[in-house]
Amino acid sequence: GTRRLVRAIEAGEIAEAFIAADADLFIVRQVRQACNAAGVRLNEVDTMVQLGQACGVEVKTASAGIRK
Repeated sequence: GTRRLVRAIEAGEIAEAFIAADADLFIVRQVRQACNAAGVRLNEVDTMVQLGQACGVEVKTASAGIRK
């Protein structure tokens, strides 16, 4: 989930991150802060459903990342 993504961003393992616009503000804030601190590009997707589909899963997804 989001904690795992934030740890991966902080460890320098993520090239690009994605966040759903309708995700919980706490999650959005965590991912945004980690990306800003690590210099990782953050993209926003309209909904958690769209992000989940883009990731190839059948559940709503608040955040995701592409590994380096």
